[in-house]
Amino acid sequence: MRKSPKKSLRVLVPSDHGRQTASYGQLLASVVNLIEEARLASVRSVNAVLTSTYWLVGERIVKHEQSGSDRAPYGQTLIKKLAKDLSGKLGRGFSERNLEQMRAFYLTWPNPQTASAESPLKSISQTLSAKSGALPGFPLPWSHYVRLLSVSDSEARAYYEREALAGGWSVRQLDRQIASLAFQRTRGARALSVTDEDPLSPDAHVRDPFILEFLNLKDEYSESDLENALIDSLEQFLLELGNDFAFVARQKRLRIGTEWYRVDLVLFHRQLRSLIIVDLKLGKFTHADAGQMNLYLNYAREHWVHPHENPPIGLILCSEKNAAVAHYALGNLSNQVLAREYQLALPDEADLAATIERARRLLLPS
Repeated sequence: MRKSPKKSLRVLVPSDHGRQTASYGQLLASVVNLIEEARLASVRSVNAVLTSTYWLVGERIVKHEQSGSDRAPYGQTLIKKLAKDLSGKLGRGFSERNLEQMRAFYLTWPNPQTASAESPLKSISQTLSAKSGALPGFPLPWSHYVRLLSVSDSEARAYYEREALAGGWSVRQLDRQIASLAFQRTRGARALSVTDEDPLSPDAHVRDPFILEFLNLKDEYSESDLENALIDSLEQFLLELGNDFAFVARQKRLRIGTEWYRVDLVLFHRQLRSLIIVDLKLGKFTHADAGQMNLYLNYAREHWVHPHENPPIGLILCSEKNAAVAHYALGNLSNQVLAREYQLALPDEADLAATIERARRLLLPS
């Protein structure tokens, strides 16, 4: 019987062409990444230098006005003449309004930090520094400072500047935070005349009310619609909550006895080191809402909290909250529960300020 020849196994070795193609792809990707990072760094550096330059322009204008006084009698005439001459020599960007902003920029931030030796500003601005002294350093772009100039309260302005830097806010996000009075709605950010105010208490970190106009919900909607809209706009929702909030889960199930429950949202607050259990309500806040949230928190404390974390905190978001009902329903609970109103339209600034002031008077001792 004739044996059939054995079949030899062929080992496929990548061709030189294949190796070259893969190698070239890696080269292309690395070069593209390098150039994109360089472009981004260049834009940031240019923006930083321009912002510092505008501050120096403002400084020179102010110092020219009666040795730095901000009450020069010929100030407007000087600005008008300077705007005309600079526009003729340098083109656009030096209108009277822009020069007024540069002047106000210097007066509002009279003592900025100087660029450090490690800062990219240092290498870019050697010539400018040699002529003008140490170059002032500003961490935000010029457009952010222009928007911050409209905030008259120095504490609020410092808060928005700090939060914009920590959260990487765009100028549009900064504008929304200022327009919705985020500073006034955050108790921990305000210097209230309360000696026992704990800056690390949950109540100090949660705004009241919440402004959720970005959800674009109509007059009729369900709790499910509200939840879905919040998830779809999660980035904006976290921005409204504050920089230290992080998303964990939605519709998280828990079983107590023979009953199954679902928690609408679970968040985490990094500074408080606590889970935030969120319950969404369409109507008024009631005492039953507080009891249900206390049930969730007792379960979360036993089954969801890690050893290094603090006890969980409850946050009930409702469309209407009676301060007296909330006071008695939430008082003396074994867990920390907060009730907050939400609004689906950006209210008039004066109306919102009045609402915040009324809530503040209710919370402060007489």
